[in-house]
Amino acid sequence: MKIVFLCTANSCRSQMAEGFARQLGAGAVEAWSAGIIAAGVNENAAAVMREAGVDISAQRSKTIDEIPMDEMDLVVTLCDNAARFCPDAPAGGRKLHVPVKDPVGATGAPEDVLNDFRRAREEIRAIVSGILDGIAAAPPPSGKASIH
Repeated sequence: MKIVFLCTANSCRSQMAEGFARQLGAGAVEAWSAGIIAAGVNENAAAVMREAGVDISAQRSKTIDEIPMDEMDLVVTLCDNAARFCPDAPAGGRKLHVPVKDPVGATGAPEDVLNDFRRAREEIRAIVSGILDGIAAAPPPSGKASIH
């Protein structure tokens, strides 16, 4: 199953989701992420993901135009901008909107900022886990893989 996670800048939320999907999906899903713009992988996002045992440092920030949207089985938007501006799911695919507050705008002491990134990380981990659990429990559509 091919899943793409979308957010505004493909720097934080969608990168975290891609990382969790790759780890938790254990190779049973092909995970992608993209944004309306590509702003680079946020250092705080990479740091809090490392704390969770997921390395996203090799992932690259991409725009929607750089990925094979027409091949996606599931399009997950993680912010209202992405939901508004991203294309519809391809024929036979599904679209799911689960907004997560962007930690990139967090202010305050460095530890407070990191705590907001940790909050987003845990929300995204729960979202990705729920999606993968749902895929595993559902019978696969004809010709499509499921998680085992």
